[in-house]
Amino acid sequence: MSPCVAPKQTVLSVDDSLISQQLIKRALDNRYRVLLADNAVDALTVISQESIEVLLLDISMPGIDGFELCRTVRNLPRFKHLPIVMVTSRDTEADRQEARMAGASGYLTKPCEPERLKAVMGRLLSPLPETN
Repeated sequence: MSPCVAPKQTVLSVDDSLISQQLIKRALDNRYRVLLADNAVDALTVISQESIEVLLLDISMPGIDGFELCRTVRNLPRFKHLPIVMVTSRDTEADRQEARMAGASGYLTKPCEPERLKAVMGRLLSPLPETN
């Protein structure tokens, strides 16, 4: 990496849908370093090895769902303030409330427009300073 290029902030997207993963990666890739996981166990491995600034979680996944993964991550002291956004096709008030109780910082419903996702990311992350 050249010294005049600021490192990209890292986002981890956890979703068992390859199509959703590709849409999120395509929407954010030019501005963020996007890591992908398709289950909770892999996601926990990634966050233990990488420094991430935002966690995007689907709710409906086999095994450990997004609510449980959100609670698990929130219970780890180093991730107490990590922005966690649910990105899901579930759109009931009960789901939104459970996400808040699990510790989610935000909630987006799929299909998620790229501009809306970018706007949420912009609110959650302060931009890195440009270096020239």
